[in-house]
Amino acid sequence: MAMKKEFKTLDQQIEILKDKGLIINNIEKTKDVLLRENYFFINGYRYIFYISPKEKKFIKGTTFEELYALFLFDRCLRNIMFKNLLIVENNVKSIFSHQLSKRYGVKEKEYLNPKNFTSDYKKHRQVSDVINKMKRQIRVNGKQHSATLHYVTNYGYVPLWILVKVLSFGIISELFSILRPEDRNEIAIYYNIDEENLEIYLSVLSNYRNLCAHEDIVYDHQTQRNILDNKYHRMLNIPMMDNEYIYGKKDLFSVILILKYMLTDQEFRLMCYEIDYEISILDGKVDTVSLEKIMDRIGFPKNWKDVVEMK
Repeated sequence: MAMKKEFKTLDQQIEILKDKGLIINNIEKTKDVLLRENYFFINGYRYIFYISPKEKKFIKGTTFEELYALFLFDRCLRNIMFKNLLIVENNVKSIFSHQLSKRYGVKEKEYLNPKNFTSDYKKHRQVSDVINKMKRQIRVNGKQHSATLHYVTNYGYVPLWILVKVLSFGIISELFSILRPEDRNEIAIYYNIDEENLEIYLSVLSNYRNLCAHEDIVYDHQTQRNILDNKYHRMLNIPMMDNEYIYGKKDLFSVILILKYMLTDQEFRLMCYEIDYEISILDGKVDTVSLEKIMDRIGFPKNWKDVVEMK
């Protein structure tokens, strides 16, 4: 039976941190931060400051300010990523709705016809599942979402370019995996990516988008799916271990590489500039752990910024 977690007062939380070797320079300020930000979440950043995974004590000299600086860095990083993931989400939804409306029609009974999707019998159940999810969103949002309500009331149907606004990135990602090959191909061509890669990219971006939306830890998150090797892995000369690139496969840097394909040059440049600015702020606030160790944890190679100028 799982042990019940007991409530800890702020003083008790501070004692736990001190027992693990964390230096608390200002108790009142630390209490205020723990109350506002939540001990559990700040505690989630402790691992990189531990002596080792086995010896769960802070490296000598680690301060609460350093732990909090990593927490704030991740928050800023998450906001930068979220902003750019929303740009891609909007673009993808727009391209999907344009492609499918052009080919199948503007009424839901036209574009949600099961015949419009893959004929692969192994995906038969997934096709009906995704169609049902989309129909459910029409029912749920028909009266709540102003644009959906407008179309239902005035025209009696909801066009796909309106419906996509209320679909999650996860449903959009699933939708791509059940499209007919010709539709998948036409959407992939827009991004100059092949279909197999785009399917993986949408799945990875959906995963990170949800992390960002729910304020989860982003900087050292690893996805379940690896992205395939691409030209940027080679051009950056990323080191390999066991015939596999050590960065940019299922870490945050893999998302950067995906966004290299899916943002405009200007959007991508600005995002990298903003990330680099946050890294330099963090570097000025953390002494106990080297920036190199933090970058390794994020999955960023030393020359990561070179990707900005690469074509």
